[in-house]
Amino acid sequence: MVRKIQKTEAESLLVGEMPEGCQLCIKGAKLVLFVTGLCSRYCYFCPISEKRKDKDVTYANERLVKKDEDIIEEAKLMEAEGTGITGGEPLAQFERTLYYIKLLKKEFGDKHHIHLYTNGDLLTEAKLEKLVSAGLDEIRLHPVSGDFSIIEQVIKSKIDVGCEIPVIPNNKTGIIKLAEFLENCGAKFLNLNELEFSPTNAEALLQRGLSLRNEISTGVKGSEELAKEILEWASDHTRRLSLHYCPARLKMVFQFKNRLLRRAKHVAKPYEEISDEGLLIKGIIFSEGLSAEQLHRLRNDLIEELGIPSELIAVDEEKMRLETAWHFIDEIARKKKSGLRLAVVKEYPTADRLEIEVIPL
Repeated sequence: MVRKIQKTEAESLLVGEMPEGCQLCIKGAKLVLFVTGLCSRYCYFCPISEKRKDKDVTYANERLVKKDEDIIEEAKLMEAEGTGITGGEPLAQFERTLYYIKLLKKEFGDKHHIHLYTNGDLLTEAKLEKLVSAGLDEIRLHPVSGDFSIIEQVIKSKIDVGCEIPVIPNNKTGIIKLAEFLENCGAKFLNLNELEFSPTNAEALLQRGLSLRNEISTGVKGSEELAKEILEWASDHTRRLSLHYCPARLKMVFQFKNRLLRRAKHVAKPYEEISDEGLLIKGIIFSEGLSAEQLHRLRNDLIEELGIPSELIAVDEEKMRLETAWHFIDEIARKKKSGLRLAVVKEYPTADRLEIEVIPL
């Protein structure tokens, strides 16, 4: 019996059932807990940024973690229903990883779904037992090519077990070999991720003759095509194993956008409008050279002269500027005082408040 290849609402492709971790991820409901940038491997295709790669730092989404409360607050701000633990290699800091699993389960309960992504190099039977006892729900392995012994070890546990790998063009034989092994040993899923270009792996990918799929994608040419071939094969040759192909565009169009929307409604200031993409839109009044006291005086002047409600204009003393609702900017521009520079700004509702567009007036 041939199994159907389904196209999901997130434009990914699926044979079988989607892993619970992926379902929550697409909803934007998974906290991304980056435990450490340290790793036991040096994969040429690793996309991790310079500020994280090979550095022993921890991030909860975009927030640098300095204390436990940073993780808990970040999870609450995005209404997290689960956590994806990643790195680097999380098991390079095993005790830290174990502690965070216990912390999250204690704070949010057993229903908070936690999955761990690991290459398995540092995993032992004793460590696996501790992870399961702490509350780990799902493990995703990236085994060394051709060596599946770690999968046999993990499959005995009581949690969901699967593999997650990038789809490297011209590796059809290797991926099918892995899928056959997973099917026969009783693993639950195989996630196939579109191989992507990033600033840190671009040179290595180019050296291997790989190129971009097109001008608007970070995906590698040939990766999606091979993933579809694997799914076609799986639809006819597997019966129990679920296979899920996750294209590069899914992360931005669905996962990241949905996570932004969940967080934005909790962090938006009264004068910030939330866009359909989860961005925060506001007006900015720059005034170089003014002190904090002078900015507060300017704010009071604008409230009095233009009738701007006091809650819709504020002084940002860190960036030394005024912020207000974007629709007041045109009126302020018409009555512009000398020395003022105005703009409409779009930024992420993330901990770093990254500005992605500044439209000067």
